[in-house]
Amino acid sequence: MKTAFLGLGTNIGNRKENLDGAVEALGRLPKTTVAAVSSIYETEPWGYTEQADFLNLCVRIETELSPHALLGACLGIEAAFGRERPFPNAPRILDIDVLLYEDAVLSEDELTLPHPRMNERGFVLVPLKDILPDLRFCGVDFAPFYASCDKSGVRKYSG
Repeated sequence: MKTAFLGLGTNIGNRKENLDGAVEALGRLPKTTVAAVSSIYETEPWGYTEQADFLNLCVRIETELSPHALLGACLGIEAAFGRERPFPNAPRILDIDVLLYEDAVLSEDELTLPHPRMNERGFVLVPLKDILPDLRFCGVDFAPFYASCDKSGVRKYSG
C-alpha cells in the first residue's frame, strides 16, 4: 500500500454534502482505504474571485492504485458529481487534487507531483496540517511553506 494525500474543494450546491459524498466515493475505490480526513475549512476563492467561497479538506489514503490510476479515479468521481470545466478556476461542484503520492516526483501534462502551487495555498496547507501535523512526508518538509503562506482567508467551517 502507498500513502497519498488528496485535496478536495467545492463551492456549488450543498458543499458539505459534496465533500461527504466525495470522501465516501474515495473509500469505495478498489484497493484503497481512507485513513484520515481533515476538518473542513471555508476559504475564499483563489484565482477567479467572482464566485462563492469554497469548502476544502484534505484526505490521507492508503492505496494500491498507481498515481495515474488514482488521478483517473478522482476525475471519475468529479465527473459523477457533475464537474464541468468552463474556464480555469471556475466555480466547481467538486475538485479532487492528488497532492502527494509517496515519494513520487512527476512533471507531466496530466499529473505533476507534488502538486504544483500547493506550497502557496493556505486552503491546502491548513487542512493538510490536520492530518500531517509535522508537515513532513517522504523527506519533504512543508512547514516553512505553511509558515509563509497566506492563511488569512482560511476559516474552520462550523456549518
